Amino acid sequence: MAKKASRLRIIPLGGLDGIGKNMTVLEYGDDMIVIDAGIMFPDDDHPGVDLILPDFSYIVKRQEKLRAIVITHGHEDHTGALPYLLKTLDRRVPVLGTKLTLGLIRGKLEEHKLKKVELQEIQGGSHKSVGPFSFDFFAVNHSIPDGVGVFVRTPAGNVVHTGDFKLDQTPIDGRLVDYGALTKFCEIGVDLLMSDSTNAETPGVTRSEASVGPALRDIIANAEHRVIAASFSSHIHRVQQICDAAVAAGRKVVVAGRSMITNMRIARELGYLVIDDSDIIEASEASALPPDKVLVMCTGSQGEPLSALARMANGDHKTVKVERGDTVVIAATPVPGNEKAVNRIINRLAKAGATVAHRGTVHVHVSGHGASEELKLMLNLVRPRFFMPIHGETRHLVAHGLLAEAVRVPKENVFVLGNGDCLELSKSGARIAESVEHGVVYVDGLGVGDVGQVVLRDRRVLAQDGIATLVVTIDGQTGRLASDPELITRGLAFGPEENDLLAEAQARIVRTLAKTYNGGATDQAVIKKAMRDSLSQLLWERTRSRPMIIPVIVEV
Repeated sequence: MAKKASRLRIIPLGGLDGIGKNMTVLEYGDDMIVIDAGIMFPDDDHPGVDLILPDFSYIVKRQEKLRAIVITHGHEDHTGALPYLLKTLDRRVPVLGTKLTLGLIRGKLEEHKLKKVELQEIQGGSHKSVGPFSFDFFAVNHSIPDGVGVFVRTPAGNVVHTGDFKLDQTPIDGRLVDYGALTKFCEIGVDLLMSDSTNAETPGVTRSEASVGPALRDIIANAEHRVIAASFSSHIHRVQQICDAAVAAGRKVVVAGRSMITNMRIARELGYLVIDDSDIIEASEASALPPDKVLVMCTGSQGEPLSALARMANGDHKTVKVERGDTVVIAATPVPGNEKAVNRIINRLAKAGATVAHRGTVHVHVSGHGASEELKLMLNLVRPRFFMPIHGETRHLVAHGLLAEAVRVPKENVFVLGNGDCLELSKSGARIAESVEHGVVYVDGLGVGDVGQVVLRDRRVLAQDGIATLVVTIDGQTGRLASDPELITRGLAFGPEENDLLAEAQARIVRTLAKTYNGGATDQAVIKKAMRDSLSQLLWERTRSRPMIIPVIVEV
């Protein structure tokens, strides 16, 4: 095997256990780069958590080796962790991205009050060298403009990282995937391909973004009242099509939702979104126009409780209220875990009298990720020696691995890894090395990393089974009860036998305390444990629930 210094270590710290928190380290000797730094949004298993970051302590501990951070595109699952990473570094590290990607990143950095960050603009077709790493960036299609993949050349081997991609033959902006660059990389030699696996289980080819246009135009042109359109704020191509349809139908566009306002402003300033100033109006101006002359472009396509669309559906948005006869277009598909929230919003909109058009009823959304035939085409264009699927849940990675085998990548050359695993690449081959420290970091309000698994477990218990506080007053001289135990509960459903159950709980605690006292127990920790165990057993027998029990001993 080659000497350790001549090996390239590829270490995914996130992105291989779900859709989100994408981050990959490439390490060669005393030099290291990072590709993407994303977040994941929490689901019902993470009560009270705002964001989930990859644990990037491996990078921080070796920050003197870090030469650059490459961001493939502007989605938050690839950029959202960047401010948190930069805050932990003691040195300036250049951040490489395209014009739109850096424009969106600047907004995030301003929110975090990070001012002295070195942002270096790149574009598809450009080249850059950093230490032993040489980068060739190539254009890809995705659900946000200006996405790129990167061809990384190192002394130990060459790597293609696709970023998120689809092979759209009729992209909205006319910017095709750079097939010529991929062919060139193949001729040079690709030792490892790391490719987007999101739609590996989806057969065929993903529809073009342009295919959504006719449905959007038809809905907006034929709506007899106001139109409210919700989309990802970063899906500039979708926003462009909605705005074009609105203008063609003689409607003025009102923009609602903080991220939608911000991203549309940035995209317009940089030339990625084209709409005349005269066609955008403030919400206060819309009231002076007939409803059939207005379209509201807003956030909330994922049912986020504080989003503009959710507030409209709940009737508490400060300027827009859903009215009978409105048409609401949800131009997105729910991210796994958000289905219930989206359905809840749709029901509330329907109850308010709106007609809701969504992916389940009309063709208003297409994926930004390539389906299986596109993934196979990428493999055939690049022809790698080794293959490592990235960006997806385990089942997506496994399915992508099988696609690689189908196009004759040897099975032993396909590496389906997990976060923290390390793949070592050298001229003589590739092998799986020891894993590195990895995991997740929870952001809860202003706290980063304060929430751990124990806190999450407690929150889940509180949400599912409630809480019971058991207060006993003990005579400090005798150690005996000074008054009846008091049981305070929240979130417990006892049913019609509540009073009997509470009386029995008090009686059982009295017996438990008498037993511990007669047994000579004086340590409060021992007494509290006996109280907790006794009450827990009773509640399980009677209610089949295990609430959080907090015993409190007061000495008088």
